[in-house]
Amino acid sequence: MGEATFVQVVTTLDDRDAALALARSAVEAKVAACAQVGGPIRSVYRWQGAIEEAEEFTVVLKTTAAGYPALERHLLDRHPYETPEIVCTPVVGGNPAYLEWVAAETGQ
Repeated sequence: MGEATFVQVVTTLDDRDAALALARSAVEAKVAACAQVGGPIRSVYRWQGAIEEAEEFTVVLKTTAAGYPALERHLLDRHPYETPEIVCTPVVGGNPAYLEWVAAETGQ
């Protein structure tokens, strides 16, 4: 299988309204075809040498591989965290009609 054409991007925020606003802004800017907000989840992580624990909300965004840099920039510009989680995973398969919709909605 060659290079992925589509990607799924995940980030987290500690506020549901902020997560929804970030999801909406990405879709409105057409850097993501859709975004789902889930949670709350409980995150455990090391930050500045200490183990932290926090309630967060997950935002999962769908876009094209070509559109990922614009989505990443959008998230970095608007994310409230100093070092936000932004993880991009290639989509190796999916419903062709859905993936065509993702491409159409992101202008790719």
